[in-house]
Amino acid sequence: MSRKVVRTSKFRHVFGQGLKADQCYDDIRISQMTWDSCFCSVNPKFVAMIVDASGGGAFIVLPLNKTGRIDMSYPTVCGHTGPVLDIEFCPHNDNIIASGSEDCSVMIWEIPDGGLITSLTEPVVKLEGHTKRVGILSWHPTAHNVLMSAGCDNVVILWNVARGEAVVRMDSIHTDLIYSACWNRNGSKILTSCKDKTMRVLDPRKGTVLYEKEKPHEGSRPVRAVFVSGEKILTTGFSRVSERQVALWDPNNFQEPLNLQDIDTSSGVLLPFFDPDTGVVYLCGKGDSSIRYFEVTDEAPYVHYLSMYSSKESQKGMGYMPKRGLEINKCEIARFYKLHERKCEPIVMTVPRKSDLFQEDLYPDTIGPEPSVEADKWFEGKDAEPILISLKDGFVATTKTKEFKVHKSLLKTTVAPAGSQQDNSGEVQSLRKEVKDLKAALEELTKRVSDLESK
Repeated sequence: MSRKVVRTSKFRHVFGQGLKADQCYDDIRISQMTWDSCFCSVNPKFVAMIVDASGGGAFIVLPLNKTGRIDMSYPTVCGHTGPVLDIEFCPHNDNIIASGSEDCSVMIWEIPDGGLITSLTEPVVKLEGHTKRVGILSWHPTAHNVLMSAGCDNVVILWNVARGEAVVRMDSIHTDLIYSACWNRNGSKILTSCKDKTMRVLDPRKGTVLYEKEKPHEGSRPVRAVFVSGEKILTTGFSRVSERQVALWDPNNFQEPLNLQDIDTSSGVLLPFFDPDTGVVYLCGKGDSSIRYFEVTDEAPYVHYLSMYSSKESQKGMGYMPKRGLEINKCEIARFYKLHERKCEPIVMTVPRKSDLFQEDLYPDTIGPEPSVEADKWFEGKDAEPILISLKDGFVATTKTKEFKVHKSLLKTTVAPAGSQQDNSGEVQSLRKEVKDLKAALEELTKRVSDLESK
């Protein structure tokens, strides 16, 4: 009689655990909008959640340590005139967050270090270029100040945030609503899924389609897609009989999926979160009360079911903590921020280990907060791999967080066509002249002050 061999994996026994009530964020009115975004963004400093707001759109930003009951009068970020649909913290500056709204605009906000004292109504930059609501935002993983937005006008725009201008506009690729859009590891490609039942891999600077796959899933309900290790693509969608599925694809051969698994018959869209350090992908369904996790490997059958975290209450949204915000000494490999009706509950994913020593196999060097290329250079064609950091002694910011500077005099509202760029040489020259004149005036003032003091 043949024995079934159990596959060995260090992540087989990963277990999820919700934190105690005093470590949750209570009495927050989470947004009632029916939109399939995460409604939550988190980093090692703050957690941000989209909340219900009368007459406009708002989200709340709390320092991570401000747990417990949140006062009804706690200040919010409330500059949008329509409901907020998506928010995302900048990976290179923990104080910067972008928000997209039904009012067709994207706004960039700077959160002070201790959190908000008064409500924030004026953004640092307002990006206007979409003609319908903006539902998807994604910062570039390695280039500083590059933001992608996708709207219900079926348009993808790449922004140079510091200049406040749209550098690339892709408006003829998608024929219907865009369900998801994300970058690959070094930001040289964009992956989108669309209501026209086509998944596309795009060249972000040229605004062209590199390759596409029609009907990655047979069903008509929304498909989500993310890049996983080795440039493979993981999709979540529905079968013809409305069963939820997860599939893995090789972009070099889109004929058949490398792996296709049916999961269940729920109706919520599965939001995938991939951890490139461990190769584990977490599937969080909108309206589910569980998080399933799978390990993605290089050998067949490629996608291995690990386990499932279940709780009693369903989730309205989910935030995912970057690796540098985890507690390394507790073997924590992921942390989610689960949104309920009126609260946010952190859920910790842990590998059970007895040793208190640093576990090198669980924590390879991970992506740090330092950008590896500036926006202008990236738009000119330079790609750069992420700058990795070691978590051995816990994450400590060795360099000051990349300061967020906005060139006010360069801010534009014009939108460039796909692949084109603005010629700023004339403006740069005039700016240099202004700086020179200001320096000369400052020197003159300093001289006069010192003369007066000596008298």
